[in-house]
Amino acid sequence: MKSVAKILFLFLVPILALAAPRRKVIIDQDAFGPGGPNLQPILMVLQSPDVEVLGITVESGDGWQKENVAHTLRMLELIGRPEIPVVPGATFPLVNSAEATKRWEARHGKLFYKGAWTEEWSKEVLVRRPEPHGPEVVPPLIEGDPALKPAAETAAEFLVRQVRRYPGEVSILAMGPMTNLALASRLDDGFAAGAKELVFMGGSFNPRPADNAFALEYVYTPRLEFNFRWDPEAASAVLRSPWRRIVQVPVDPSTRTLFRPGMIQAVAAATTPVARYVAAHVESFPLWDEIAAAVWLEPALATRRERVAVDVDTAADGAGYGNTLSWAPGRGPGLGEPVVEVVFEVDVAGLEALVVERLTRAGP
Repeated sequence: MKSVAKILFLFLVPILALAAPRRKVIIDQDAFGPGGPNLQPILMVLQSPDVEVLGITVESGDGWQKENVAHTLRMLELIGRPEIPVVPGATFPLVNSAEATKRWEARHGKLFYKGAWTEEWSKEVLVRRPEPHGPEVVPPLIEGDPALKPAAETAAEFLVRQVRRYPGEVSILAMGPMTNLALASRLDDGFAAGAKELVFMGGSFNPRPADNAFALEYVYTPRLEFNFRWDPEAASAVLRSPWRRIVQVPVDPSTRTLFRPGMIQAVAAATTPVARYVAAHVESFPLWDEIAAAVWLEPALATRRERVAVDVDTAADGAGYGNTLSWAPGRGPGLGEPVVEVVFEVDVAGLEALVVERLTRAGP
């Protein structure tokens, strides 16, 4: 009888595991592509068998929203995942603008990186990007133009609808500027409280300078980070919303990481559709958004977390516009700044292994 029971146990365990509900997530991203540090973390989540991606909401940031949507749709075509909704969101920040940024630079100095507002790419950072263009222009895509179409609703509507449909179950994994989330919170006061959690990449505290060109972005301005700087008002509004839980992945843990040659070789050696896509468009950047995806997928990869009260500087005329503000819990001004879990260090070897494993495995 014991042997029969053991056989039944071994038979039932995998079935029960398959029947377990998958973790629901909406990925919010300024999904500039092809490949690279915006789309690779999306692929990591899509490749996780215990995860149900309800949709990908897209805003401007590293590139313009329309172009980002096109890159995302084409990626889904190439990897065979056309069922995932891609939902267009905000084209512009709530308040910030290209003109305001130029006025700010005239007073306080040039920004290292301005995303879609960049007039000329820095010679220190080699990127395969089209010439700067306006928000309505979608240049011919390197990877080919998509036949798939985006969803008809807006990102804010989609976010609110899905959170209402699955109250307390939906994680929001935000890896770009937070404009879409701010608009969703304005559309529905209960949006943030109805979600399971917010996990986001954004902000910067005191990163150790890395030995690469990307350190120029923060070595003299350690509190400055692009996602917050693109739309500071949205970031502050989202942070002050009544989430059940907030996990922040700032620049700090990324400075010890890079998409290294060995990782590129491991991905290129695989033959799955995802691996072929990544290998065709890979660039050697720090693993900014990959860390956020990895920490959500495998929380144990975060080796040092601290509880910190966090907000964003929204004084548009000040030198610190968009900078990360922080205090010890209970020591802030008491103006709605939340206490969040900040990931300061990660298991780099474990992170790299997870990135390679997810980007080379067969699809779920």
